[in-house]
Amino acid sequence: MSRDPLVLGIDLGTSGVRLAVINFENELIHTSETSYQESLESPEDWTICCTLLIKNIPKTIKEKVVAIAVDGTSGTLLACERNGTPLQNALPYSLSCPEQESKLKELVQDGALASSTSSSLARALRLIDHHGEDILLRHQADWISGWLINDWTWGEEGNNLRLGWNLINNNWPQAFSRISWKRALPKIVKSGSPLLTISSQKSKYLSLPPKTLVVSGTTDSNAAVLGVNPGKDDGVTILGSTIVLKRFVECPIIGSGITNHRIGENWLCGGASNAGGALLKQIFSDEQLKELSRQINPETESGLMLRPLPFPGERFPVDDPKLQPILTPRPISDSLYLHGLLEGLAKIEAQGWERLVELGAPKPKRVITIGGGAKNPQWRKLRERILEIPIHTSKANSAKGVARLAIKGVSSKLSSKEQNNSLFQSNL
Repeated sequence: MSRDPLVLGIDLGTSGVRLAVINFENELIHTSETSYQESLESPEDWTICCTLLIKNIPKTIKEKVVAIAVDGTSGTLLACERNGTPLQNALPYSLSCPEQESKLKELVQDGALASSTSSSLARALRLIDHHGEDILLRHQADWISGWLINDWTWGEEGNNLRLGWNLINNNWPQAFSRISWKRALPKIVKSGSPLLTISSQKSKYLSLPPKTLVVSGTTDSNAAVLGVNPGKDDGVTILGSTIVLKRFVECPIIGSGITNHRIGENWLCGGASNAGGALLKQIFSDEQLKELSRQINPETESGLMLRPLPFPGERFPVDDPKLQPILTPRPISDSLYLHGLLEGLAKIEAQGWERLVELGAPKPKRVITIGGGAKNPQWRKLRERILEIPIHTSKANSAKGVARLAIKGVSSKLSSKEQNNSLFQSNL
């Protein structure tokens, strides 16, 4: 291993890519970010952004990188040839495929995470219908990991839950044994598992050390939680393009729209709404959001009853592909309208925490908030009023969180399993 080794985390979010380089003491050494030029759906954009950011890492830092891990938006699914070449743009995590409802019932039980028409499995069935069965189906993070090693064999377990992977039993649904497109599915590995060293071509192209290990990552929201490093009584809310709620629990929480991930030896449960900052940015510019927010009194009610979904359909706290947005009436005052939208988003968050508690998760004593929306002080105060839970704002990010998985992966190559778990668990 190089002297003073460093690891690289790559976060593929809904609006762009961020990377972070940290040392084995979890100290941030370098970070940078860039926006997609086209959209989340473009795999070409993913590679362009990753290339730009990696090439711009200072040489003195890059030459010490020993491992890389990647996180991506959960559910954004790509159809590609067996050599990894994309066949079209990816289908985004938010896309519902209601025409696949009858096929879903044949493959998974009602209420299972993959049973929803907005699941990865529904999108996979649409892609199979369009391209045929001789393809690979890979989620965003898994595809970029494959791009780095020039091998698209693997898929990380958390990224593939909505495709049907059972995290508790470590298998695909029984009905999958009868499907004719099984070869399209990835070989599943745990997050933090060593894959291969970076391909010689990518090593030269990106000027990364040839022995750099690529480690299986996780979803963007799980990586964000790792970046926060929450305590046992903390919940985490990610206010990005969507609202995501996460909480560590002793055992999996079962319910429609609920995800359970295994991070290290811990269970992380949660859910993701389709509502969030993406809708706000459809209506207001960044400058307008700042100025109008300053005009809001977060201690008062807006009087509006809005459901700020960006399009029909919701995943969590209710799983209803036909749920309609309520964006009217729009008052003359833009600040009042924003007040009502923020209030509606806070109510969705509150319902999300209520849903998790209803299903058996302990109620958080504190909510740690990250993401773009965490920077808005009026929204934080408004959320505290509605949630009736203290809120702490964190500057941690997903790229730093997924970099911790790179530490886990490279450490497992150098030490015993017990030593590796001790290193990783000490920060959780």
